[in-house]
Amino acid sequence: MSVSPARLNAISAANNFRVTSTLAFKESHSAALYGQNVFNEKVMQARLPKGVFKALKKTIDTGAPLDSAIADIVATTIKDWALERGATHYAHIFQPLTGHTAEKHDSFLEPDGKGGAIAEFSGKQLTQGEPDASSFPSGGMRATFEARGYTVWDVSSPCYLIENANGVTLCIPTAFVSWTGDVLDTKTPILRSMKALDEQARRILKLFGHTNIPFCAATAGPEQEYFLIDRNFFLARPDLLSAGRTLFGARPPKGQEFEDQYFGVIPDRVLAYMHECEAELYKLGVPVKTRHNEVAPSQYELAPIYETANIAADHQQLIMTTLKRVARKYGMECLLHEKPFAGVNGSGKHLNWSLGNGAQGNLLEPGNTPHENLQFLVFCAAVIRAVHKHAGLLRATVASASNDHRLGANEAPPAIISVYLGEQFADIFEQLKKGKAKSSKKGGLLHLGVDVLPPLAKDAGDRNRTSPFAFTGNKFEFRAVASNQSIGGPLAALNTIVTESLDYVATKLEKAVKTKKLEDAVGELLTEIVTEHGTVIFNGNGYSEEWHKEAEFKRGLPNLRTTVDAASVIAAKTTVAAYEKYGILTKRELEARRDIVLEQYCKVINVEANIVTEMVRTKYLPAAIRYQTELATNVAALKAAGMQPDAKLLTQVSDLIAAAQNGVAKLEEIRSKHITDLQAEAEHYCHSVLPQLLAIRKSIDALEGLIPDANWPVPTYEEILFIK
Repeated sequence: MSVSPARLNAISAANNFRVTSTLAFKESHSAALYGQNVFNEKVMQARLPKGVFKALKKTIDTGAPLDSAIADIVATTIKDWALERGATHYAHIFQPLTGHTAEKHDSFLEPDGKGGAIAEFSGKQLTQGEPDASSFPSGGMRATFEARGYTVWDVSSPCYLIENANGVTLCIPTAFVSWTGDVLDTKTPILRSMKALDEQARRILKLFGHTNIPFCAATAGPEQEYFLIDRNFFLARPDLLSAGRTLFGARPPKGQEFEDQYFGVIPDRVLAYMHECEAELYKLGVPVKTRHNEVAPSQYELAPIYETANIAADHQQLIMTTLKRVARKYGMECLLHEKPFAGVNGSGKHLNWSLGNGAQGNLLEPGNTPHENLQFLVFCAAVIRAVHKHAGLLRATVASASNDHRLGANEAPPAIISVYLGEQFADIFEQLKKGKAKSSKKGGLLHLGVDVLPPLAKDAGDRNRTSPFAFTGNKFEFRAVASNQSIGGPLAALNTIVTESLDYVATKLEKAVKTKKLEDAVGELLTEIVTEHGTVIFNGNGYSEEWHKEAEFKRGLPNLRTTVDAASVIAAKTTVAAYEKYGILTKRELEARRDIVLEQYCKVINVEANIVTEMVRTKYLPAAIRYQTELATNVAALKAAGMQPDAKLLTQVSDLIAAAQNGVAKLEEIRSKHITDLQAEAEHYCHSVLPQLLAIRKSIDALEGLIPDANWPVPTYEEILFIK
């Protein structure tokens, strides 16, 4: 293979990499690792005084206020546990509106006034911190000179230890607000919405005769897709380094068309990496369960078991951090961008969502005869109603410049939010539309005609990977969530809109049961909901053009194709009404979030435009012009020898060079336009800047197919995706 020295070095390093970091897996089973670095219930019960443990447990289980009198005792106990494990610092961990994790570290040590130091950690230090609030996105709620902000201990999410080669840090999950009380994070809305959801779910359960109802918690299980590539290739691509995705790259001769990557044998280097990621996550009590190859080359997936929503959100941030941190030990880079490579699948974060408690169980569990399970049907119908009323909001919660590249293509769901129920439940709701459900379709057994293979228990309905919001047996799967985003926004939105819907249902039923039987009242309500909101139910192919036309023009479902289209819904009247009614976020806070989404959108595309300009001028054009010179010299030499050379290749290369140069010049002209209105600026980036980036890419990608391999300045898709 004749390639440039930089690419050759990257290929050689990737080819010769050998795993040197090994786990003592034969000496320590993964079960022994699980939760060993977590101040969990088992540790609390063993170390805290009985009364303090009970009080803390009550707060965790029921959301009751924390008794401030016990904070110092808890803090001392956590400090002693952490110091025994080698901790030197503690850090309040929070989730600002960047979508990433933030942390501020402080030492346990305090001077003792005698030339020495002692370890100190008070209840106040545990419960409250003070990071700078003006240096994070605030959507205008904080000015640069207004710096004060607070982190507040989330008692319901356990503290944990992060190990480093040179020390250990105690991490305290927290919420983050400004000095004025404005919410500046993704955690606080989750906690508020969980409380509101619990209150409305209890009203429904009481109507069905339940008493002594425990806290009804939203649960989440976010699957995480990601790419792994050799770090040498990553460092040789300025676009991957700064933008997280390739802004150029011709399609390789082979992509994913053979479908041999999905669930294929995991490469040894990748499998070793996965083992270490899982070991680190087990220590932190993150219940990772599934790992496998995904559809695109060099794409993989990790999935945890369901947890209480706010803990799942914390753990999801830990998963992303761990995936990226461990990758570098194995000479790889973990790419969490939604579409790092054109022409192959992008990455999502399928957010599986449900609701339940320890007594009544999963409230979205249909049972063996779902048509008779009125309680399940009520909760399921409430979710359907919520998704129909707030489809635009759900789309907006996953809106970003990077996710726009993914939605609607290569197995990602479309931007149109619809609900997939499957044959069994679609049939039940169709019966309800006509008055009453009298039967449920059965799954039965699937016989394979081979005696050594047992009959398979066949589900009553198929799955639909084109649906953005699918019922998958006992939960809903929100498949449009982006791989690189916090699940906090989508979770809070889901909790809030379902809260509103359960409130509506409970109010209707509480009034109706005064004059009629609960069964009759439920039947009438279900018929009303499916008649009014059934247009959001769709079991067909979400990719088809027919569906897009039907959804938008016949059913009236919003088709918000881009972030610019979707962002306004974040602060729309219907959104504000729901969030303010249940105390989740104020209009001011929602407007700030809308502005942050638009600001981030503009910044992302602006950075990409900078990279495109730089790479074209400093990498691609010099390589192309050198080849153009070689061709021109060859043509001139042949003419001088009296021959008639074929100059078509020279013309083709020259035309593409001119197109690239003109494209960059036009890009600079487009970007010189001064716009002060944020919405107009975002529209400008969406409709003017982004198309120009794609036009420039077209010329460069065409040149990649013409210029000799030895002259091409950066690693190609073929190398990046297939050399492992």
